[in-house]
Amino acid sequence: MGVTQLKTASHSSVKDAPDVEQAVRAILADIELNGDDAARKYAERFDGYSGNLILTRDEIDAASASLDMQLKDDIRYAYDNVRNFAEAQKATIGDFEVELRPGLFAGQRAIPCNTAGCYVPGGRYAHIASALMTVTTAKVAGVSNIIACSPPQKGTGVHPAIIYTADLCGADRILAMGGVQGVAAMANGLFGLPKADILVGPGNQFVAEAKRILFGRVGIDMFAGPTDSLIIADGTADPEFVAWDLVGQAEHGYNSPVWLVTDDRALAEQVMARVPELIATLPELNARNAAAAWRDYAEVFLCDDREDMAALSDRMAPEHLHVQAADRDWWLRRLTCYGSLFLGEETTVAFGDKASGTNHVLPTSGAARYTGGLSVHKYMKLVTWQRALPDAVVPLAEATARISRMEGMEGHARTADIRLEKYRKSA
Repeated sequence: MGVTQLKTASHSSVKDAPDVEQAVRAILADIELNGDDAARKYAERFDGYSGNLILTRDEIDAASASLDMQLKDDIRYAYDNVRNFAEAQKATIGDFEVELRPGLFAGQRAIPCNTAGCYVPGGRYAHIASALMTVTTAKVAGVSNIIACSPPQKGTGVHPAIIYTADLCGADRILAMGGVQGVAAMANGLFGLPKADILVGPGNQFVAEAKRILFGRVGIDMFAGPTDSLIIADGTADPEFVAWDLVGQAEHGYNSPVWLVTDDRALAEQVMARVPELIATLPELNARNAAAAWRDYAEVFLCDDREDMAALSDRMAPEHLHVQAADRDWWLRRLTCYGSLFLGEETTVAFGDKASGTNHVLPTSGAARYTGGLSVHKYMKLVTWQRALPDAVVPLAEATARISRMEGMEGHARTADIRLEKYRKSA
């Protein structure tokens, strides 16, 4: 592979400190033992909130009424796109029955989970899009009970835009609680909520660690690390678009990797010069995050040709992959490892993050090598069933008995033997 690295990251990975795991385990254990009271205690300590935890219809309606109509129209626009895409995804799976041999039938059923807990980050920002992505897909999947959980702002409660969005998308309950305590409340079925079968949605390192620890007792969407984004660009790309798209993703956080893979040195040099200038124009907090991410985690690679570019991208398996290069159909066919793919300068990762319809809860830290992002499929169990007519039993039982005895499983063999005896006689 002909690859030259033009910018190297000073930090190659981010790992949570051991005390994060210890702290999360202690909170989870306390809440499991002491229930509602413990969860409420942590809400008061960490969220600074002692108000109503399960929002009433009046509170939901008041939040909706407080929002500007243009914002509500924009949310509905994004919701329609996310719902339509989720419905198209659901149509790709379904129930079936097949006759494998004469008289031997097997089938599949797609059954939605009963209860989903959807975590929607609050904090400094109102993560409207996370409510769109998690609640809508659960609703389309057919989940019976959908809980939306979001941190309340100190003294005021959950952001009205998150409340409106969660309600619009189909949440049955909205829980005003953040962090580990919110995740634990959904997993344990506190405050009269049904216990969650699956927990989904992004969050900080404490939320991610809580989901990791609880995995097995409940399902989760995926193990989440810092968000990352890779741009493939050739000489046809506009350096200004490439630079801004890198900056836009770097502002997620100080440890959010962004990568540029190109076969054009002039473009790479233009982009590397331009990114710091653009970061300086951002608001202070955004600029601080983006500057740290660009300084410590960003990398720029110069490749000999497009095959080398594609191979490097597949090896890195980015969460977001944006191709700004000629012959887009070639890239669509060739690339295989990414959470979500964006083709051409006419789209951008922010479109997918907020409004275009594909889901923004995606695999990070190279997990796109083996999994995709959140979809209706994550909420659905593909279960199998079988039945056999009498004429199919004899050959099936004979094969089962012989295989079982070869494996040393005599009890298995005898369950086949008794059927073999009965149905051979009746044949």
